[in-house]
Amino acid sequence: MQEVCPLTTETDSLIAERRESIVTSGKHKTSISCTSDSLAGSVSQRACVFCGARVVLNPVTDAVHLVHGPIGCASYTYDIRGSLSSGTETYRKSFSTDMKERDVIFGGEKKLAACIDELVEKYNPPAIFVYSTCVVGMIGDDIVAVCREASQAYDIDVIPVESSGFISGNKVVGYRAAGEALYKLITPKDGEFVDKTRKLNFLGEYNLGGEKWVVERYLKEMGIEINVAMTGDATVEALKKSSGSFLNLVQCTGSMHWLANRMEEDFSIPYIDINFFGADNTAESLRKIAEFYDDPEITARTEALINREIAAVREVNEKYRKKLAGKRAAIYVGGAFKAFAIIRQLQDLGMEIVLTGTQTGKKEEYERMGRLLSEGTVIIDDANPAEIEKFLIEKKVDVMAGGVKERFLAYKLGVGFIDHNHDRKDGLIGFEGAVRFIREVHATTCSPVWKYLREERGGTE
Repeated sequence: MQEVCPLTTETDSLIAERRESIVTSGKHKTSISCTSDSLAGSVSQRACVFCGARVVLNPVTDAVHLVHGPIGCASYTYDIRGSLSSGTETYRKSFSTDMKERDVIFGGEKKLAACIDELVEKYNPPAIFVYSTCVVGMIGDDIVAVCREASQAYDIDVIPVESSGFISGNKVVGYRAAGEALYKLITPKDGEFVDKTRKLNFLGEYNLGGEKWVVERYLKEMGIEINVAMTGDATVEALKKSSGSFLNLVQCTGSMHWLANRMEEDFSIPYIDINFFGADNTAESLRKIAEFYDDPEITARTEALINREIAAVREVNEKYRKKLAGKRAAIYVGGAFKAFAIIRQLQDLGMEIVLTGTQTGKKEEYERMGRLLSEGTVIIDDANPAEIEKFLIEKKVDVMAGGVKERFLAYKLGVGFIDHNHDRKDGLIGFEGAVRFIREVHATTCSPVWKYLREERGGTE
């Protein structure tokens, strides 16, 4: 149950246009507005289509990622994920056609073809992803034709990613563009055959801070093997074997549900939604996987793993709960699956969540979010900095979990901050990630430095 967030005389001018996108949980049911796009081409709030495609595909470790557009687009998304690799690190390089005014006037197709020639000669990659940007879409460069000719010439996958930023002010559209590019890569070509296995694919896992390796270790102990993650620590060769898997796990639903549905339709691979953030979520997800395999030995090993690991997390949780109970928290992250996990973790620590929101949440996800929260909690979709500042002060927030754009705002307001962004280098997944998260929450929330900043600006106590 949710109601529209009340406006005051002082805040009318600040958020009047956004009133339908800010609600409070409670007994009066009002549906949140979460379908409006941000300004096309913007690199804030929902970001742009190109950014959405890049964050999904960039972790493919041995592919070349070529941005067809001005150098700024490649610069903005350079090393955009905190993804780690167990092998090659070609993905850590940022390639661009560096379009100039002359290219905009006369077209950039020849320049794109020349760049592909140079990259093939220098790196000999198994695949090249070519991203379109706003400028490319506006002048009409046919990157599909250029990629097709290059594929035929070099006998490798040169895949166009149709991600012109102005298509939408919502990076979710870029997720779809990335899914379509992956689908082209993993679909067996005429005459190719992929053997069926009992392995699983891990969709929506990007190996931030080595998180894929943590889950891989759990599954191995259970007796299950990961075929490939999409796309953390993935190689082109491994991705091409994904159509032979037994099951798809979907963690980031926003970026991977479309692909999971296509793989179920075309390759007969079922999928289940899971969430490995937080100890309870991890335990539930492992049990769901074991139930799907329906093997007594796997089930027994799973329960032994959970019992051992969750006991250690509970011990740490109880230690820090005494210091954190009653502290006020805010959450603003990219996707709903992450928000659900953080809500649960902070509530386990006895903390009060007074503000939460996402960049890309859906109506049904916000409704579920409202059911998890106490009455009066502010729920916000696609927040801007002015709104976040208003509620951090008004709700007297002690700590905020968010992304890179929220960090500095929180610090300036004297609010502790927990980095849950896609470029972070510390893993927060699984049981050990839960322990790391608890300790980080305590360290930043209880730091003595914040009281001096709050006193300086007049206090939030």
